[in-house]
Amino acid sequence: MTQKNLFPKLHNAAWPGVVGKGSADGEPFIDLDTMLDLTAKADVGGTKFDGVDLFLFAPHVDIDASDDDLKKLADKVRSRNLVIGSVVAPVWPPTGGGSAMGTADERHKFQEQVRKGCRIAKRLRELGARPYGIVRIDSAAGPGDWLKDPEGNQKRIAETFRGACDIAKDYGERLAAEGEICWGGMHSWKRMAQLLELTDRPGVIGFQADMAHTLLYTLGYNAPEDRILPENWNWSDPAKLDQALAALTASLRPWTIDFHIAQNDATIKGSGSHDKTGRHCLPGDPNGKLKIAHHAGFWMRDSYGNLTKKFKHVCWDGCMFPNETMMKPQTWNNILSAMIAVRDQHGWNE
Repeated sequence: MTQKNLFPKLHNAAWPGVVGKGSADGEPFIDLDTMLDLTAKADVGGTKFDGVDLFLFAPHVDIDASDDDLKKLADKVRSRNLVIGSVVAPVWPPTGGGSAMGTADERHKFQEQVRKGCRIAKRLRELGARPYGIVRIDSAAGPGDWLKDPEGNQKRIAETFRGACDIAKDYGERLAAEGEICWGGMHSWKRMAQLLELTDRPGVIGFQADMAHTLLYTLGYNAPEDRILPENWNWSDPAKLDQALAALTASLRPWTIDFHIAQNDATIKGSGSHDKTGRHCLPGDPNGKLKIAHHAGFWMRDSYGNLTKKFKHVCWDGCMFPNETMMKPQTWNNILSAMIAVRDQHGWNE
């Protein structure tokens, strides 16, 4: 099958094999080799995934991996005709980092994890396995704690992010902050835009938009004052959803340098009034609220309909699926098919 467009490149995320897995009462991790094989074997009419995005945390990629380890990783990915794109720095306290609005020691730990992530990202570039992509971060703090001092905490996060930007710049990398309602200071679309403006490093830090997570911005789960869609919204008017996403993307699209294709049923998981996050769905889920290819265009095109071409690849993000689902080849073919539809509508050639 002749591909209509060659860009953006289509990536799968490896971290669904780690996130939500491995706990005593949960399912076992899916190792990186298996995730790479599932990605490489997906095929829709001859079109395949171009690459993977990685979580820099064991058991997939140790944040303290040696140069030899990274060479083996690069060879492992390239042997499957894949490349590496964006990577996730493990900035959270349980993974060795610290809150971006915390104590001096916590903020130092945050920035040290960014430094380690940027080292790996740069090395993978030098090895020829990573032609594009960013290093992902977030505030590593919850909205509940953030609410104790909103303006002060926002300034502290921005200060921590500026330090992280200095580190990234030294490595020739860019950072992207993931917009998700469970991260303090990033839990609202207005606060997310404010944080990027306060950080004030437009050439080094940007926004990572995930279609599933950003949909929840319009509903104001952790920031009712910033909801765009009306209360008790029943999804009966697709035009109103489009209007809400137009308002959201007008604010955050100029900052967007990394993009996740995803589906969401507009429900949340978590506990407590300020511990919520979105629930990814499979592309064909009957409860999915997004028309994936249509709504991807709000992020990939400007308000005049022109392609922004701000990122060389897009990535499917689908965490927390059961292992049984993830081990089925058809799952990845269906996901790849949804991503091809996005590229057919909003892609380009170079």
